[in-house]
Amino acid sequence: MKQYLELCQRIVDEGVWVANERTGKRCLTVINADLEYDVAGNQFPLITTRKSFWKAAIAEFLGYIRGYDNAADFRKLGAKTWDANANLNEAWLQNPHRRGEDDMGRVYGVQGRRWAKPDGGSVDQLRKVVDNLSRGVDDRGEIISFYNPGEFHMGCLRPCMHTHNFSLLDDTLYLTSYQRSCDVPLGLNFNQVQVFTFLALMAQITGHQPGRAYHKIVNAHIYEDQLELMRDVQLKREPYPAPQLEINPAIKSLEDLETWVTLDDFKVHNYQHHDPINYPFSV
Repeated sequence: MKQYLELCQRIVDEGVWVANERTGKRCLTVINADLEYDVAGNQFPLITTRKSFWKAAIAEFLGYIRGYDNAADFRKLGAKTWDANANLNEAWLQNPHRRGEDDMGRVYGVQGRRWAKPDGGSVDQLRKVVDNLSRGVDDRGEIISFYNPGEFHMGCLRPCMHTHNFSLLDDTLYLTSYQRSCDVPLGLNFNQVQVFTFLALMAQITGHQPGRAYHKIVNAHIYEDQLELMRDVQLKREPYPAPQLEINPAIKSLEDLETWVTLDDFKVHNYQHHDPINYPFSV
């Protein structure tokens, strides 16, 4: 919580106003932020200065792991986070590559599981990393990237958290995740939960101990219609201690994550929090 609140305060104190063409709003913006999460110590980075709905964040990332490209599939898992971008984004609604209601196009998990090769076929980036780590191999390129500029026009949204780089030292697995853009009041807690959970899951299914997860953000911002709530409400609250995440130990493989795993396989313990804050969401 300390590093999260320090970033929020830094944006309020030092941020520069930048117009955002996609949303038509201004953002108070800083460049470069580095966060760390103690996965080994199970210090789950769930925001305590407002109630955070962690289940949707994990459900969304399960959808990425499965390579989903349809908002209806995310809803079945328990995440409604893609409804607006799939169905309310005017540019995407007019895009000839859109295949109808709830279609997201070639975004996020599609790239991670089915990156198109120019000579035909596809690359399953996640499978390669899981297979290598399961054999104790780190080729210094255990990277999963959702960022495919050649197919931006075929999806409803460019990825924000775009690359995950795993590193294996002895029997300890680390993760460095890169994010180009972050809506700090709303999106960051989702992203924190996902980075932490991704490392915890990958360590579990590849047979290693989790270490630390490193989260690097390039453009961190607060939208103009969020600023008052952040400055005058959330930053005035005292944080509580970090909760803990419990993952079903029966999850032992990528196939498990692809098939039977649900939100019932995740539990959060000792989560104390302040009241929710209804921050506006920008499509």
